[in-house]
Amino acid sequence: MIEDIIWIPAALIGLIVGSFINVVAYRVPLQRSVVHPGSACPNCEHTIVWSDNIPVFGWIRLRGRCRHCQARISLRYPLVELATAVLFAVTAGFIGWVWVLPAYLWFVGVTVALTLTDLDHHLIPNRILFPSAAVGVVLVGLGAVLDSNLGGFGRGLLGGLVYFGALLIIALAVPKGFGLGDVKLAAFLGLYTAYLGWGSLAVAMILPFWIGGIVSILLLITRIKGRKDKIPFGPYLVIGAYIAVAYGETIFDWWLN
Repeated sequence: MIEDIIWIPAALIGLIVGSFINVVAYRVPLQRSVVHPGSACPNCEHTIVWSDNIPVFGWIRLRGRCRHCQARISLRYPLVELATAVLFAVTAGFIGWVWVLPAYLWFVGVTVALTLTDLDHHLIPNRILFPSAAVGVVLVGLGAVLDSNLGGFGRGLLGGLVYFGALLIIALAVPKGFGLGDVKLAAFLGLYTAYLGWGSLAVAMILPFWIGGIVSILLLITRIKGRKDKIPFGPYLVIGAYIAVAYGETIFDWWLN
């Protein structure tokens, strides 16, 4: 029964986390604190009261406008909250009611925030990645102990090093291909994908280049991007990792057969 409804609390937690992710993705690249001051309208600087700050519902209640100055509130905020809630629910469904689940919810929250900063600023901030990676190792390790899967934890640590090393070699060989932020992100993603199996890690390492290549070609054909425009690679790494977490071993077996 619990397995059937696990997505409900996960989705509710995702809504709250998504709201905080909006703050992190906006403030960290600007070198601002994520806890002080409280949320305020960027136009009139009035502090947003708690009832207007309820994820999604606050935006709907205000009809997408500031209560004080009527400035538009970007649709991006509720969309990020909804997307995080959906990702949390789906992740809970795939991972199941196990002790390592909080680690994978942490993984989703961190990667959503990093995807936003990469899309907005072509930046994967160390201020987010480094502490998040440390917390991730602790959460995965604790979950592995309680789930009696220390082998998976060891494989995850090694997988993170493998992914990091592989992307570092490519980055050094092709300096303009992607940045060192992507290389460091690969170590974080490798931990979570390799924990589930070497096949999942392989899928996570290969898919981003396929997806990135196809999307980049489409962007060039449609002239949304030019040849000299920078296209962030971090989101492709994250998408590849998501697919690997959900279906990595299945895809890898299909490749082998």
